[in-house]
Amino acid sequence: MSEQAARAVERSILPAVGLFFLAPLVAEFLLGDLPIRMLPVVLVIAPMYGGGALLIRELVRRAGRGWPSIVVLALAYGIVEEAYTTQSLFNPNYLKLNLHLLVPAYIPELGIGAWWTIFVLTLHTAWSVSTSIALVEASVPDRAELPWLGNLGIAVTAVLFTLGAFVTTRYQLKQDAFRASHAQLATAALICVALVVLAFLLPRRSAATGAGPVPAPWIAGAAALVAGSAVLLTPGAWNWGAATAILAIDLVMVAIVLFWSQHSGWGMRHKLALASGAALAYGWHAFLAKPVVSGSVVAARISNAIFLLGAVALILFAARRTNALARHTAPPVA
Repeated sequence: MSEQAARAVERSILPAVGLFFLAPLVAEFLLGDLPIRMLPVVLVIAPMYGGGALLIRELVRRAGRGWPSIVVLALAYGIVEEAYTTQSLFNPNYLKLNLHLLVPAYIPELGIGAWWTIFVLTLHTAWSVSTSIALVEASVPDRAELPWLGNLGIAVTAVLFTLGAFVTTRYQLKQDAFRASHAQLATAALICVALVVLAFLLPRRSAATGAGPVPAPWIAGAAALVAGSAVLLTPGAWNWGAATAILAIDLVMVAIVLFWSQHSGWGMRHKLALASGAALAYGWHAFLAKPVVSGSVVAARISNAIFLLGAVALILFAARRTNALARHTAPPVA
């Protein structure tokens, strides 16, 4: 292999590996569920979180589709994790933690809590998958919309994701005797299949050409920070009010971003700003969260600070790379 070819492979493999490990760091550590002393757990959960995010990203980019498809597949991923690997969508006492996740806005006919379903699927869709992908793509802006893996890489990623989901499910079933009903699992499967089909029926990616207002990137980031913080701060005790509020926030943000992204001024810096706002919402809110594992509160807050600083460092790195590319590709001033 020539030196040039080797560099090309490295330039593709590094962001793929980065996404593989960033997704679990965002999903569990930046959120504040796990402290830094449990960092080795990343090796266990990366195949599912990172494998899922990387697989979604690669399939969408190979198909020439864009962010709407990524978001739809991220929602399908969230359902797979919470309906099958953890079964938290249906378990009235998840891991016997007495969290009462299904009590707010409970729907007895479906055996789910509307608040928890909307909340946890928002976490996976917006943060575990979408934010992680956007931050890594912004770090390599010249390859943001190109596939990073070949056929072998895709196959390896799929195998790792399958193994990760299997290991997580096996662990969950050993820890908790709860089993969702066949009807619940079948319904979840049908919804996932429908979402996958929808993701690849959506229009292919095309350059935004419409005329209209596009906010400065910092405004897009601030909107994501406010919306993300609102989702995280909405108390489940509001019952149907909480479920309605989070769903409304989700729909409003989707509508706003779809509107902005149709205009020609929308670009990579805006996408990075959205991901940055979301990541910072996770990072600051972690200081209010109680870690899933027991331990010193002081140690937990130190851990929160470390991961928040890590997120800021990654955002600054991605911003520098994105701004450099924008300057390089900007048309000369007459």
